[in-house]
Parts: sequence; C-alpha cells; structure tokens
Amino acid sequence: MITSFFNKSKPINFVIVFFVTLLAFLIARIELKNEVVSAQFFLKQAVLFLIAFVSILLLNFIVSKNSLTKKNNYEILLFSLFLLTITQTTRNSDILLSNFFILLGLRRIVSIRSQRDVKKKLFDAAFWVAVASLFYFWSILFFILIILSLVLYSDKNIRHWILPFLGLTTVFVISVGASIVLYDSFFGIFNTSFQISYDFSSYNSAKYLIAITMLISFGIWSSIFYLQNIKKKKKAFRASYKTVILAAVLAFLIVLLVPEKTGSEFLFLFAPLAIIITNYIEIIQEKWFKEIFVSALIIVPFLLLLL
Repeated sequence: MITSFFNKSKPINFVIVFFVTLLAFLIARIELKNEVVSAQFFLKQAVLFLIAFVSILLLNFIVSKNSLTKKNNYEILLFSLFLLTITQTTRNSDILLSNFFILLGLRRIVSIRSQRDVKKKLFDAAFWVAVASLFYFWSILFFILIILSLVLYSDKNIRHWILPFLGLTTVFVISVGASIVLYDSFFGIFNTSFQISYDFSSYNSAKYLIAITMLISFGIWSSIFYLQNIKKKKKAFRASYKTVILAAVLAFLIVLLVPEKTGSEFLFLFAPLAIIITNYIEIIQEKWFKEIFVSALIIVPFLLLLL
C-alpha cells in the first residue's frame, strides 16, 4: 500500500523523490521554446536541479532534527509532488535560490526551541532571509516570521529583538559595498520592486485552477487538524509547530501580493504545506481514507501532465 511504503524513512524513498523532482524539471524545460540549448544551458539547469533537490533534503533535515513529523518521508514526497503539480516553480532561478535561503533561515528559527545559541540563531535566520531577498525581494516578508517567533517564545531579552535587525543590516551593508565595486552604484545590486498586483488572470487555465484548488483545499483542511493537534504536542515543541503554520501564511501572502504571477511564487508555500499535510496524514485513523487522501495527492500531479 502507498501509505505503508512511505511510512518509514528508507533510502528508496529519496530515490523516488529524486526522479519525481527530475520529471518536474524536464516537463518545465520541454515547455521552454526560446532557450538556446548549449553546454552552458545544461550546466545551469543541472545547478538549478541540484538546488531544488538539496532544498528537499534540507526540508527533511529540518523536519527530522526538530521532530516536526514522525519518522517518515511524506514531507519530501509531497514537496516533490508539489513541484510536479506546478512545474513553473522550477523555472525561476532567483526564486529557487531565494527559497533555499529561506529554508536555511527557517531551520534556524525552528531550532530556537532548544534555547541554545539563541543569539546566533536569530542573527543567522535574519541573515539568510536578507540574502534570500536579494534574489527575490518579496521573500523579505519571512523576516516577520523571526519577530513572530520571539513573540511565540515570549522572549523578553532586548538583545534577542535587536539581533535580527543586525543580521538584516549586515547583509545590507555588504550588498552596498559589493554594489559599489560591481556597478559603481550604491543600490545597483538590489532587485527591489514595491509594486503589488491582485491580477490573477495568469492563473486562468484548467491546469492552474486544478493545481491551486488542490493545494489550497488540502492545505486548509489539513491546517484545521494541524492547529487542533498542536495542543497535544509537548510544550517545548508547540512554538515550532506554530512557526510552520505562520510560514505557510506568509508564503500565501507572497502569492497574493507579488506583481508578476508566473506560478513560481508558489514554491515558498511548498515546504510549510508539506509539513502541515504530513502531520494530518499521520493522524488519520481510517486506513482506507488515508490511502485515498495520499493517492489523490500522487495521482493529480500526473493527471495534470495530460492537460
């Protein structure tokens, strides 16, 4: 059965996820018509694929290190399936890099629960989020997650509240210095766009509508049970679980606000959504319903390839 296959962490699961991710990449590249096929093109795509797959491995590390799910591989399977659901998420190199750095930041934020090296973790988290914003400006919204994490932990240490802004300032100063050297301009390196758009016409296709409906409906349904289940977790872990749901909200906010809606922006939503849905799968008691639920998540992305 499908659920029992991924119910335990096994090397074969990572192989399957590797090929699902590779398929998502290949499908996205087949649709590209204006790209010149060359050695440089293949090298660039190989690097982008590596970034995407390492992001999945990083998600697995965050989850296992912080006990955000039980010992299974549902979260990496779901992440790869989400890539296949909206293959456009693998096209934008800036968003792929930005999402990778956001995951590095999320790793540090979630690990604050241990209350060890808190100052270093807060600085690192802000540093990585700031680096992510250099590649994709709207990812700066995840800086809010660092502040909210301090609220969740009821942290009254004034130094802890200052450090995230210090991390942000550090990246800004380094970037300005690099910009002067490379572009002879203070802000030439910054790719900022404060524009906001609520024009969702680019999603007006059967493929997009089915994909977005699946992600939102499964996500909202799972989130209801996810939030209810937080109360049953150990007190030390509750803030980490709340951080994940807040990350999903911020990622969805990015989707709503970004001026250019190409589909790539959904990538920020995949990691927190994979954790949330995995937690729901784990608490489903009816075996038949669990099979149908997981099967739907697997079948729909492949059906969308036919559209």
